[in-house]
Amino acid sequence: MILQDRLPYDLSTARPLPNIGPVAMADWLLVDEAYAGQMAERERLLDTRREAVLQLDPQARPVADELLDTVLEALPAGFARDAETVRRPDGVTVRLDRDDPMGTLGRLVQEDLCLLEKRPGSDEHVLTGAVLCFPAGWRLAMKMMRPLTAIHIPIPEYDAGIAKRVQRLFDGVQPGRPLMRFNRLWYDDPALFQPGPRRDNNDRGKPESAAFFRSERQCLVRLPESRAVVFSIHTFLLPRAAALALNASAP
Repeated sequence: MILQDRLPYDLSTARPLPNIGPVAMADWLLVDEAYAGQMAERERLLDTRREAVLQLDPQARPVADELLDTVLEALPAGFARDAETVRRPDGVTVRLDRDDPMGTLGRLVQEDLCLLEKRPGSDEHVLTGAVLCFPAGWRLAMKMMRPLTAIHIPIPEYDAGIAKRVQRLFDGVQPGRPLMRFNRLWYDDPALFQPGPRRDNNDRGKPESAAFFRSERQCLVRLPESRAVVFSIHTFLLPRAAALALNASAP
């Protein structure tokens, strides 16, 4: 099992959907105590389940290139770059494969990274590429090239009102001024790769008895050149006792 023992935010600050607020660009990407374990799992999935965890529309390739450059500029303390290689905080050296920007990103940072573009003729942002190693109940192949409202099926809380608010957030987020939210999920299975598909909220563990607490730190980042939005997901997985000890008000 690959587990953390703390969270970088206070669970009691959760608000109704979309529960989002500003975060500094310098705090976008995180390295936590599970970095080495999560990165080893990401590399395993990229090597053995690549089609399940990485998708990219050919037209989105320039956006993926821009994202790679943006991440390289934003890497937090613990990374060391030397020309076209990066030494990770766990001591592993990654070659920057410019022919595979999303695959390279998947081997650099803990965050899953989704590209969403508002293309001509669409009123919503559409998922055009992603490296998604740690899905919580959804399959990347089923969501590719679909708009935000379709991506969020079957989440019952994501009604028409929430959909409009989320689309306004995607339209309004500015370069260098990311937005962040987090969710709170309970699971009986500690696996990080859980693609589902999820039918409804009952597919997850019960809050009163589940063994593991899973929380996704989700950020929206606007790429300055393409104007695409990056939806990043940093997954935290804690034993039940540790999560409850962090905040007695956790559900």
